[in-house]
Amino acid sequence: MEEAEQALELYQLDYSDLILLSSAKDSSSASFQQIQRLQLITQTVMENLGPTGPGLIAVKSVPVASNLRRSLLPLARKLALLNYEDQNRILKEHNLGSDVPLKNLDRIVSSFASQLNYNRTDMDGTEGEAIVVNDDIERHKDELSAEFENLQHDFKELGIRLMEIGLCLARICDGVIGSRELEQSLLESCTAKGRLIHYHSTVDNCIIKQAAKRKGLSNGRCPANGTTKASLQRALARSSCGGRADLWQQWHYDYGIFTVLTDPMFILSSDQEFPSPSGHTYLKIFHPEKDSVFMVKAPPESVIVQVGEAADILSKGMLRPTLHCVCKPVDLVELSRETFVVFLQPAWSKTFSLLDYPAERLKSGYQQADLSAKDNHDAELEPKDLFREIHNIVPPLSLRMRHGMTFAEFSRETTKQYYGGSGLQSKR
Repeated sequence: MEEAEQALELYQLDYSDLILLSSAKDSSSASFQQIQRLQLITQTVMENLGPTGPGLIAVKSVPVASNLRRSLLPLARKLALLNYEDQNRILKEHNLGSDVPLKNLDRIVSSFASQLNYNRTDMDGTEGEAIVVNDDIERHKDELSAEFENLQHDFKELGIRLMEIGLCLARICDGVIGSRELEQSLLESCTAKGRLIHYHSTVDNCIIKQAAKRKGLSNGRCPANGTTKASLQRALARSSCGGRADLWQQWHYDYGIFTVLTDPMFILSSDQEFPSPSGHTYLKIFHPEKDSVFMVKAPPESVIVQVGEAADILSKGMLRPTLHCVCKPVDLVELSRETFVVFLQPAWSKTFSLLDYPAERLKSGYQQADLSAKDNHDAELEPKDLFREIHNIVPPLSLRMRHGMTFAEFSRETTKQYYGGSGLQSKR
């Protein structure tokens, strides 16, 4: 299956060029060749993020990000496999929470989240989604705590760097669009949401359930062996996303401005890092202009930036949101996927205007209109059933957005449409 997937090589923007393009410094001293080069880069960035592009790019050579990624990402799996009591203690020590039910033994994704601020004062641990830590726990220095001692620092430090990338890119896009709408919306929100995400292997779910049965053993760490073939088969049948065993996350749009994330890391149940089996990220996107589905391939240790629906609305359609899902290699039962994501969004009180938004896109739900062209697609590359499935589970923007709606209202309506009691992915 994976060999037949079309791969999309992301456009690579060098971090140094990102800073140059977003700088307010006078360019009068720059050479003609340098000005031309930067203009071409800006044009290419907008082509990739705009209506005819895939809606995402890669930023490479980000200072310190590679080391922070290598330190932080392996902790996602270790955190996910702790028993609930130890897990809760470590999260409290590092001012982290979660937006998934960690007591659910059938979960296929574990997410550890914290609020990040657009300044560095949150590095002292006194701001953000802080949870008061019991003094006894704070003094308790055991082997487990030592393993996670850099968790909060690395989470915050990497988060701030990804926020900076998003803010710089917003400034570049604003320069082309002719407004400060994107940058100002991010600054007015004051905060972003960071998530350290572990996508479970099939073996991980077996380990978690076995550990729950023999609670108290292994000093909080789940046993890495004893998983039977029968239990693996049962877990594989249960560990599906909306009935799809080959997905960790169903098709959807992010509804913020930008989603900024690390190149994923893959880890075996032995805790060893493993190269991507297919060479791509297992992030799959639908490219409307090409009427095709692609697997995203990013440079190693780069940072990926995806466009969200709020950016589409605020830019009056000059940026295209990325329709995507996360695939799971079902034959590799020991392989998990780790990543760190920062969601950049407007303030909850931000009011959206649709006065200059392309009416045909909103009225028809252009995402759905693009998908309706599936009959012209090469059936050998992607079955028509997949396009029909995407059409059925992704609610069109016209059902979730109204003129004058705040971002908070848009967020609630989007969540309801996807995951509510009668939502299109409520049985996900």
